[in-house]
Amino acid sequence: MDAELVERLTTEAANDGIQQLVVGAVVHHEGKVLLLQRPEDDFMGGIWELPSGKVEAGESLDQALIREVAEETALDVTALRTYLGSFDYRSGSGRASRQFNFAVDVKNPDSVQLQEHDAYTWTEPKDEPPVTDAVQQVLATYRAV
Repeated sequence: MDAELVERLTTEAANDGIQQLVVGAVVHHEGKVLLLQRPEDDFMGGIWELPSGKVEAGESLDQALIREVAEETALDVTALRTYLGSFDYRSGSGRASRQFNFAVDVKNPDSVQLQEHDAYTWTEPKDEPPVTDAVQQVLATYRAV
């Protein structure tokens, strides 16, 4: 991942008063993207989302992305491809959060093993999957690249 891009993104987030950095992965395979369904009893329970999660202290965006994909799906990221933009939201604890989204390649995409979600699906991004408007925008950007 481009170190200058990472530096610019994190600096802009800090300047904008963002309290929590989050990364999201558009995992693609055979023209489809991976979506995960949040547990019903969790924050925003039941929604479909990208594999994503918080950037830990001392962690870079790319390190966090690789870790989060592995933690949530047991998939190994082999390449970070394209930056697909970001969106802001309030976390369950009320923190101003910014999610940075990237297209990634993974090893053995057919071997998804859920760790934190109730279900997963591979969907065509053009099918307008049941995701938030923000994730829909990320998928639209993905389709355009």
